[in-house]
Amino acid sequence: MRIGLLTDGGYPYATGESRLWCDRLVRGLPQHEFDLFALSRSAHQEDQGWVRLPPRVSRVRTAPLWTPEDGTLRGSGERGLLARLVTGGEQSYGRRDRRRFAECLTALATAICTRDEAGTAAGEGTGAELFAEGLHGLAELARERGGLHLALRSEDTVRILEAASRAPGTGRTVQSATVPDHLAFAAELERALRPLSLDWYDQESLGAVDLCHAASGGPAALPGLLAKRFFGVPLLVTEHGVPLRAHYLAACDTPYAPPVRALLAGFHGRLATEVYRQAALITPGNTHVRRWQQRCGADPAKQRTVYPGMAAERFGRVGEDAERLGAAGDSDDAGGPDTLVWVGRIEPAKDLVALLHAFAEVRRAEPGARLRLFGAPADGDEATAYRAHCEALAAQLFPDEATGAHAEGVCPVTFEEIGGPEVPDLAEAYGAGGVIVLSSVVEGFPVSLVEAMFCGRATVSTDVGAVVEVIGGTGLVVPPRNPKALADACVALLRDPERRARLGAAARARALELFTVEQNLAAFRGMYLELISRTPVRREADTVDAHGDPLPFATPPEARLLGHWTQPGPHLRAQPGRARPGEPEPQHAREPEPEGVCAVAAGPAGDGDA
Repeated sequence: MRIGLLTDGGYPYATGESRLWCDRLVRGLPQHEFDLFALSRSAHQEDQGWVRLPPRVSRVRTAPLWTPEDGTLRGSGERGLLARLVTGGEQSYGRRDRRRFAECLTALATAICTRDEAGTAAGEGTGAELFAEGLHGLAELARERGGLHLALRSEDTVRILEAASRAPGTGRTVQSATVPDHLAFAAELERALRPLSLDWYDQESLGAVDLCHAASGGPAALPGLLAKRFFGVPLLVTEHGVPLRAHYLAACDTPYAPPVRALLAGFHGRLATEVYRQAALITPGNTHVRRWQQRCGADPAKQRTVYPGMAAERFGRVGEDAERLGAAGDSDDAGGPDTLVWVGRIEPAKDLVALLHAFAEVRRAEPGARLRLFGAPADGDEATAYRAHCEALAAQLFPDEATGAHAEGVCPVTFEEIGGPEVPDLAEAYGAGGVIVLSSVVEGFPVSLVEAMFCGRATVSTDVGAVVEVIGGTGLVVPPRNPKALADACVALLRDPERRARLGAAARARALELFTVEQNLAAFRGMYLELISRTPVRREADTVDAHGDPLPFATPPEARLLGHWTQPGPHLRAQPGRARPGEPEPQHAREPEPEGVCAVAAGPAGDGDA
């Protein structure tokens, strides 16, 4: 099977959140061939280069979602015809295209500026229909005429946006937008819709794949939407985080005025709804993401929760040691029983200030306790300043202590980085303590908790994001921004080594069952086959290559059966003894086919979550 893997700011570049997961997916499914269609986010990301790609990656197409300082667009595939039409060339033909562009953009802008009536489900109603009409109309125009970059930057675009914001039914914030606001939004809209102007939509690119798999929603899924519209290619969307929520949070840090932020929120909300509506299957990374998707109109019948696969083997030795010591009753010797460990990026969302105040309470109850913080500041001046603030607070709360009059004072709180002689790798960091603590106020999928679970460590966490779902009763959970509750939970585990051992063993067993790379690959392997089994056979022109040889998976074996092969036909006869007592016999059970007839009984990978 040929998979078109769609990424945004990640794989195959050396940086990006989805890089590691995509690489494991490609390497873990050797029976499939992958074509990569990657969008880059910055010049710095492109300068870092690509990771080493496995042989099964047959082709890579890239395009930037950023604009160089000179404003020159590259890698877009725009051939320039529509640009000339917008600027006044070929008047006899350009007038018709300008009219089509204005109609489609008006529909899109109207949907962005207006809100659906109360009680209307996301994905239904006039707004969603207008957005879909405008988006796909612009995509068809871009494909026929070579791109929309200059058209979306034109004065006509600003006028259409202004008219849509003044129309009845828009909110007060949108109505207050000024001309500079519309100019700023037009620039952001052109950047978000840049995938429409790519030269990926032909029989040699996205038309040649059997399935599109978007590694995130938003702009990354746009090529998949168009591949489905132009070629009938099914779309699978995977989201480990919530792109829409990320856009909301990022908008707060931009210098844009409230009207621009409202317009951007309207666009990304409508886009998420359209992506979920068109996707054949949606795989959220946890229940927290699943709820957000449903709020944006995702059909629960299309959702399959698939947890991110993580490499358990790198934590195997520490986890096995914890199990062995716990079974032998020597759990006090496992990684410093009086030591609390925190691992992550030092940034405000991790709320290390609350953790330091909580540790002050812990020290009053357990004077011999230590706190080791392993991490580095995130990128940016704000994160660097936050680390300096945390170090100053730790020095203020915990002056250096000495065991005697002639001993050197030592602070019970240390800020450390992984890679030194004492802690050479990440597994050793988790193994350095008896209890792992997470104090975040904002969290998606808590990777550090899963790593601690692989190491067989008891955990204390704040109830944010998918923490409760990941822990599943194998650790203690407290409210965020509550240092007293955090301290009480830590003290309870520090004083009870047997409980720590029980929780650590249960956490390791849960992580090995749910969060490994193997379970992740098995889920997608099944969904790939399920989707291709449900895909209609393409026309004959699409089933052979340039040399006339059959394309693999272009004509499924089921096509040789008479009638509509996705429904049980009269030649299918149920075999007795297959059904459980009280259940109907399975529809797919049948007698062996005559020689020369090949059929595959492919059903859903499973009801509910994968």
